[in-house]
Amino acid sequence: MEQSKRQTQVGGLIQQELAKIIQQKFNGLVPGRLLTVTVVRMSSDLGLAKCYLSIFPSTDGEKIIKEINKNVSKIRFELGNSVKNDVRRVPELVFYLDDSLDYMEKIDNALKS
Repeated sequence: MEQSKRQTQVGGLIQQELAKIIQQKFNGLVPGRLLTVTVVRMSSDLGLAKCYLSIFPSTDGEKIIKEINKNVSKIRFELGNSVKNDVRRVPELVFYLDDSLDYMEKIDNALKS
């Protein structure tokens, strides 16, 4: 389903701010890992943000996502502080593992062999 211009704008803003928040305030949550917010998809009412994270190295990715989802209220609070002047309400956050890099690596390895 195609996202509206507003959904895309808010998603981009949430993506930028989440990247800063995770890097600065929640860096100790997953020590030794590189977390990247790859995509944020907004619901049509802008009340839910589906946030996709790429984790490198990707071992235990699902476990890390569960840990991040346990801390979602703290992350959402920090997000609220940084976007309060830009959005009417801070969306609910749900984090998912973005395994597209692993998928591309598997395809690449299959093509090489």
